[in-house]
Amino acid sequence: MKKKALALSLTGILALGAVAPASLTAYAVGEGPNYGGNESIQTSILYTYDEMVDYLKKQDAKQDAMQLEVIGQTVKKRDIYLAKYITNPNNPTILFLTQQHGNEQLTTEGALEFIKHLGTGKTKGVLDKVNILIVPMLNADGAMGDVDFSLDDYIADGGRNLTRYNAVGADLNRDHVDKVHPETQALHKNVLQKYDIDYMIDLHHQGTQARRDGKLVSGSMLYPTNDNVKPEVLEKSKKLGAVVFNAVDSTGWGHLAKYNGGNGENIGRNGAAVQYDIATLLFEMRGMSDHFNESAVIGQKSNGYLIKQTITTLDAAVQAIADRSIETADISFWDTLDTQK
Repeated sequence: MKKKALALSLTGILALGAVAPASLTAYAVGEGPNYGGNESIQTSILYTYDEMVDYLKKQDAKQDAMQLEVIGQTVKKRDIYLAKYITNPNNPTILFLTQQHGNEQLTTEGALEFIKHLGTGKTKGVLDKVNILIVPMLNADGAMGDVDFSLDDYIADGGRNLTRYNAVGADLNRDHVDKVHPETQALHKNVLQKYDIDYMIDLHHQGTQARRDGKLVSGSMLYPTNDNVKPEVLEKSKKLGAVVFNAVDSTGWGHLAKYNGGNGENIGRNGAAVQYDIATLLFEMRGMSDHFNESAVIGQKSNGYLIKQTITTLDAAVQAIADRSIETADISFWDTLDTQK
């Protein structure tokens, strides 16, 4: 079983708030490595669905504050899990959502590591001040390549391919109005509608070639852009983005831009903001774990800093909500932050 060399290499470097070591800095600000057909992309170093479930159950058994809940099932009848940390229902609540797109897995890897940290002294006192909900691997069928269409032209090796779509070829991040598919139905009915959520970060991956200030980005962000989002929800969303930007872009190895995203309510960050008044942030990490397009796939030697970037994002958001510093975050940077090119 796992945790393969990747996890072992992260053990000493992923303490929350730690400075990125030189080995990560070498692959910072999006400078590489690209895939470009020059290296093997091994999905075997990533959690499988079953390994993720086993990991979650072990953490649930170890952590008194954690509750593990099944919120529904995928098309192929895989259980969809929610990790809950609810100490006081009156505390502000944040939801972290990963892998709506099955080929965007490094955010899930980071979220699982973050769950482990929540059971240690690294986050001492935080859980008394903020409630945390984590849905890792919403699209487990796509993540396992268990789909009703061919993946023969996908690039990765390692025993499975990962695809953006769910088992029947649907993009779950375009299903937040009609809610046709069981994965989005479960998310809305048993998370977004069930809990009083104040903030949400929807974690994704994008292509590898976007730039800001002439340099390849390590990721990009965007607040909800639908016209029906209430002004106060938009402001809170921009504050959430400010917290994340300040935490990541100031590290020296992170380099973030503004994402050029759609305005439709059917998109997750917009739908949650419009329908539930949740302050939302989209975070697109650089590069994907698998794809049929070579330019979209990140070289796996970049995995470390992208997982680190995910953990930094989750930790910064939680800390700012816990100490209420998010309430005074300066959102003026959004006015000058370049949209990636």
